[in-house]
Order: sequence, then C-alpha cells, then structure tokens
Amino acid sequence: MSLKEQINNDIKTAMKEKNVPLRDALRLLSSAMKQIEVDERKELSDEDIIKIIQKQVKQRQDAMTQYREAGRDDLYDQEAAEAAIFETYLPKQLNDEELKAAIAAIIAETGAASMKDIGRVMGAASKTLGATADGKRINECAKALLS
Repeated sequence: MSLKEQINNDIKTAMKEKNVPLRDALRLLSSAMKQIEVDERKELSDEDIIKIIQKQVKQRQDAMTQYREAGRDDLYDQEAAEAAIFETYLPKQLNDEELKAAIAAIIAETGAASMKDIGRVMGAASKTLGATADGKRINECAKALLS
C-alpha cells in the first residue's frame, strides 16, 4: 500500500471513529498533496509525499516556536499535535549517534577535509539521509565533524 493510500484510509477511519483532530490533520496533509499534484501535474511517489510531510512538520515546528514566544499555549498544543500526527508517516528518524556515523562515512566517501567541502557533504547527505534526518540536524552534525 502506498503512503497516499494509507493516509486516505486513515482519514476514513478517523471519520468513522469521530476522531476530529486526526481527521483534520490528515485532511490538511491530503490537501497539501493534492495541491502539488495539481500544480505539477504528476502522480506523487512515496518519496514526494515524504518530502511534503517533512515540509508540513517543519511548518508546524516553526509555528510552535512563534506561538510559544507569544504565550499562545492553546495554539502551540494544536500545532504540536498535528506535527506528531504527521511524524507517524515519516520513516524512523536517525538518533544522534547513527546520524554522526552516517555523516562520518559520507565525509570519508567524498574526501571532505574542511569546512570548504561542506557543500559536497551536504549534497551527498541530503540524498542518502534526507528521509531519515532533518536537513538542519544533518548540517549541524556535518559542521561539527568538519571543524
């Protein structure tokens, strides 16, 4: 079953169970996927859907930061719940040790020696680790290993 089919089935299940927060969050995700399909006139692959989900999670995290600073805990909680729902559809994220080991291997592969080579490392790391780690975490780890 594709990721898109799974999300659509989960929307139906949430509707039957009257789980309004889950239903609404998944509808937002479905809407974002349909928008990309219409705009780009293509059928989305699972990799495309994972990128969309990652983007949605990042948007929720940014909003959470702003709501926390503004003292709007009610909106913060709503965004946190949506982000948690979206994250269940992402592949298992690498922990810090696994990420460090993977980036160290990429640095060895690319022959990077200093911060001047961060672009090569980031390019390779984004391709291989993009679904299992956030770009910001990859960048921070790569910088720490190269400095």
